[in-house]
Amino acid sequence: MTTEPRGHAELLAAVIETIVPADSSPSALETGGLDFLRSVLDGDRPGWQDRVERVLVTVGGRAPGFAGLDPAARLAVLDALADDGDYRWFARLVQRGYLADPGNLGNRDAASWRDLGWRPEPAGGWPDLDAVFELDRHAFITPDQLGEHYDAIVIGSGAGGGVAAAALAEAGRRVLVVERGEMPDRAHLWQDHLRNARTPVGLDDRTAPRADEPRTLELGSRILTLAATDGRWGNNAMTIGGGTRVYGAQAWRFSREDFRMASTYGVPEGSTLSDWPIDYTDLEPYYSRAEWEVGVSGDATGNSADGPRSRDYPMPPLPTTTAAQVLAAGAGRLGLRTSPVPLLISSTPWLGRPACAQCAQCIGFACPIEAKNGSHNTMLARAVATGRASILTSARAERLVADGTGRIVAVALVGDMGGAIWRTRVSAAEIVVAAGAVETARLLLNSPTSREPHGVGNNHDQVGRHLQGHVYAGATGIFEDPINDLVGPGPAIATNDFRHHNPGIVGGGMLANEFVTTPVLDHAYLDGAGLLPLHGTQMKDALRRLSPRMHRVVGPIQEMTTTTSRVRLDPHVVDRFGIPVVRFSGTVHPEDVKAAAFMTGRASEWLAASGATRVIGAPPRGADAGPSSGQHQAGTARMGEDPSRSVTDPMGRVWGHDNVRVADGSLHVTNGGVNPVLTIFANAMRVMDDMAVT
Repeated sequence: MTTEPRGHAELLAAVIETIVPADSSPSALETGGLDFLRSVLDGDRPGWQDRVERVLVTVGGRAPGFAGLDPAARLAVLDALADDGDYRWFARLVQRGYLADPGNLGNRDAASWRDLGWRPEPAGGWPDLDAVFELDRHAFITPDQLGEHYDAIVIGSGAGGGVAAAALAEAGRRVLVVERGEMPDRAHLWQDHLRNARTPVGLDDRTAPRADEPRTLELGSRILTLAATDGRWGNNAMTIGGGTRVYGAQAWRFSREDFRMASTYGVPEGSTLSDWPIDYTDLEPYYSRAEWEVGVSGDATGNSADGPRSRDYPMPPLPTTTAAQVLAAGAGRLGLRTSPVPLLISSTPWLGRPACAQCAQCIGFACPIEAKNGSHNTMLARAVATGRASILTSARAERLVADGTGRIVAVALVGDMGGAIWRTRVSAAEIVVAAGAVETARLLLNSPTSREPHGVGNNHDQVGRHLQGHVYAGATGIFEDPINDLVGPGPAIATNDFRHHNPGIVGGGMLANEFVTTPVLDHAYLDGAGLLPLHGTQMKDALRRLSPRMHRVVGPIQEMTTTTSRVRLDPHVVDRFGIPVVRFSGTVHPEDVKAAAFMTGRASEWLAASGATRVIGAPPRGADAGPSSGQHQAGTARMGEDPSRSVTDPMGRVWGHDNVRVADGSLHVTNGGVNPVLTIFANAMRVMDDMAVT
C-alpha cells in the first residue's frame, strides 16, 4: 500500500493491533504488521486491496470510533465479525505475517518465534562446512546458445529427467535438458515461510508458475479457471531438480501388491484398475541402485510391506525424535509394526555431500547445506560432469515435431527472455519426456501429427487418462505435554501395516508422523482443526500452548484409476505463449474416499494410543475438489502391453515411436500407498538402461 486504503491508516493499525495484541510478546503492529501488508498489497497481491478495504469499511461502519476504543471494546467489535469471510481471511493474513520469517517484514527481530520457542537452525547451530555443493553453471545455456541438433533432448529435470540426462550423457550422447523453471540459489528457496508450496496463504510459491499460467477444471456443467495458488491446480515444483529440490524426500519402495492391484483385488466398478507390466522383482535392482546412487537413509527392519531386498540402505536412519518415541509406545500398545522413515536425506556424509543438520524447516524448502538428495545434486550433476549435457532454463517444450512420415524429429521450444517471447525448433535423434504427469500429457496432446491427429501416442485416446495423485488421510493429536522437539526433518516413524489386505478396503496406505512445522503451518493446522480462537490474546495463548503439543500422523492412500480422471487441452484458454492450458476433469473413485476414511481412523487410533488427549481426523475431500493431481501426480501416460489401453510399452517407449520415451510418474499404472519418488527414480533407471544401449 503506497498509501493506506482510502485514508484508513489509523483504523488499519488499530485492527491489526487487535487481531494480534501485545501481551508478554509484542503486537503484530509493533513487529511490522503494516510493513508486511504494504509489501504484499503493493507487490504480490495489489488485487487484495479491495478486500482489505471491505474489511475496514465493515469495521468502521460498526464502530466509527474503533481506533479510540479500549482493547476490550475493540475485540468485541471484531468478535461480531466472526462469520464474515473477508474479515476471517484478513485476520489469518495478519497472523501469518506475524508468524512468518522476518524477511516478510511482519515478524521483526523474530519476536513471534522467540515467543513460541521456535527457531529454524539446528539445536547446536549450523555445521561448519568448507563448501556446499553447487551445480556447475557452465552447463547452463541461453536460447541464443542452443545448437541446431542434439543426440537427445530431455524435457524436465526432476527425478525422471535427471536420471535420463545422466544415463544418456554417460552413454556418450550430447544431451539438452529443457526445464520450465530456473535455478535460484538456496537462500531464495530456503528462507521464505509464505511463498512456499506447503503454506496456505495465497501467495505465489517460489517454485510455482507465474500468476498468468491458469489451468481449468470441469465440474459438471461448470468450467472453473484455476490460479496456481489453488490446490486443484496440481502444482509440481518448477525449478532445476523439479520437486526433488524442495521435497520431503520420503523414499518408500512400492510393495509387491502395488504392482498387482487388479490381480490382488479385482477391478472395482467404475475403475480401470490394472496390473503393471512389470513386477517388484523387475524393479528391485533399480530400487537398490536408486537408494545407493541418489542416497537413502533408513532401516528396513519392521517395514511390513517391502519385498525381498538385494541389500540394505547405504546409510542408517536419521536419529529418532521425541515424537517418534511417543508414537512407538502407542504403536506397541496397538500391536503395530513400525520402522524408521526412509529418506533421500543423508544421515552420514554421502557422495561428497554432508549429513543432515536436522534443522526445523525441510519440506517445501531447499536444503541450505545440500544434505537432501535430489536430481539437481546427484543425477544432473553426473550429467553435467560428462561435459556433454547442456541445460536450458525458463523454457518449455511447446510440442513435439514430426516429419512427413510421422516420426518425431524435433522439439518446438518457447520461452521468455527479458520480457521478449522467443521460439525455436531443435532437432534430436531421441527425446525423453519427463515433465510430470500433467505437463507430460499436455505436451503429447499438443503435438498432433498427420498420423496421430489427436496427439502423440493418443490414437486410442489414452493420453491424459488415469490421472492419479494421492488422497491423504491422517489426524491431528493434542498431547498433555510438549512433544515437538524441533528436530528435523520430522518423519521418523511409520507403519506399513495398512498398506494392503484391510477388510473391506481396496489397497490402503502408509502412515508416518509429520515434518517439523513452521509457526505459520502450526497456525494453519490448528486453525483448520478448529482449535484456535480467531484473534486476540486468546489466539496467542492457544498457539503457545498447542504448538509444542500438536502432532500429526498422515499418509497417502492407494488410489483407484479411472478413465474419467484426466488431463485434456482446454479448447478456449491459452497461456501467455498461446499454448492451450490443461483442463482437468473427473474425481477420485468412491473406493478412495472409503480408504481415506479407514486410514484416518487408524491414524486417530495411533495418536490416541500414544497419549493424545484430543484427536481430530482429517476432513473428507470436498465435492468440488476435482481429480487428484497434486505433488504425487502420476498415470497419464501409463505403460502396458496393449497399445489400446496404454500410452507406452513396458520400457517407456511411446507406442509407434521408437525414439520417444516417457520417464516420469506418468508411466505409473498405479501409484502405491506411499510417496512415489523412489519408484520414479528407479523406473527411470530401468527405462534408461534399455534406451542407453539401443
